[in-house]
Amino acid sequence: MRFLTAGESHGKCLMGILEGIPANLKIDIAQVNAELARRQQGYGRGGRMAIESDTVEFVAGIRGGVTTGAPIGFFIANKDYENWAGIIGADASQLDERKVTAVRPGHADLAGCIKYAQSDARNILERASARETAAKVVIGAIAKQYLAELGIRVTSFTTGIDCVFSMYDCEERGCNQCGHAFEDIIARADRSPVRAMSPYCEKEFMKYIDEAKKSGDTLGGEVRVIARGMPVGIGSHIAFDKRLEYKIAGHLMAIPSVKGVAVGNIFTLMGGDGSQTHDALSYDKNGKIVRKTNNAGGIEGGISNGEDIVVMLGIKPVPSVPKGIPSIDIQAKQNAISARERGDTCVVPAAGVVAEAVLAYALAEAIAETLGGDHMAEVRERMRLKRDAF
Repeated sequence: MRFLTAGESHGKCLMGILEGIPANLKIDIAQVNAELARRQQGYGRGGRMAIESDTVEFVAGIRGGVTTGAPIGFFIANKDYENWAGIIGADASQLDERKVTAVRPGHADLAGCIKYAQSDARNILERASARETAAKVVIGAIAKQYLAELGIRVTSFTTGIDCVFSMYDCEERGCNQCGHAFEDIIARADRSPVRAMSPYCEKEFMKYIDEAKKSGDTLGGEVRVIARGMPVGIGSHIAFDKRLEYKIAGHLMAIPSVKGVAVGNIFTLMGGDGSQTHDALSYDKNGKIVRKTNNAGGIEGGISNGEDIVVMLGIKPVPSVPKGIPSIDIQAKQNAISARERGDTCVVPAAGVVAEAVLAYALAEAIAETLGGDHMAEVRERMRLKRDAF
């Protein structure tokens, strides 16, 4: 299984090709569009979300709502392109319009200009933009439907905004509401503007975002993503690129603004003793192997162990800071304040939706590698055998 995306933030469209989805998977296009709509929500988003109302058009690989086994091709039109016609695109002639030379620290602007010998960071930032994640959400939405056929679901919620208030602070402050059950997260996270799991967290997160917006700044935070229903035996210890953590972390780290990925509870437990940290095993009265904890986040030795896959993401503040950051102008060759590109105050709530899509794809890719299968009946039977073996 593999994918490729193309397109610029203000170009005509985003495009994608997804290869490796078996034949005979029913695709709910309305659900794919619902995932795109989820990505556009979230307290702290910028003006672009008021312009776009993303919908996908599939142009290959699906017939009558069912996959054929061929590569799936799609595109998402950029409604904002009408404001950039002549500036972006193969036939663009207004190349000096909206030129960016006061590069933004934290973005790909400077490094990209040096790498590709560009004098206008517009040629870098258009592709480096998080707008590309809309295509990844489409790919992840298909992956979610593939996983659902195999009894696997993915969800997420916001655990921290501003990185000074997180789910771990909740216990100290008496909140204690971030440890919700999987079904509660699915039912409640999207009801919150910041995808928080308690009224207390929601209020605090929104306050931080309001303060940052007022001061012309941006915020980062933390997101927890969970997959339930994974069988034992996906991934492998035999080579670095077969390890499940490798696949998951690589895909998640490719989301713009994600600067850290942790599987399980490592950052809260790495200071503890091994005897208290690792998930003790026992048999229940029915002879089933059980764990009372899941500190490993569902993966041991690069292999899924049957517990929930739990991943934490650290998300940096958006580098398009309205009040600017001390920087340089690569054309004038002098110090400057970074360009004030339109952007979001905080993308953390939306990043959780993107992370769900990306984790879903990473798991689908690993499952396809383990199980194979040309059509869904074959895949479902192989998954049944995998589950029955444990």
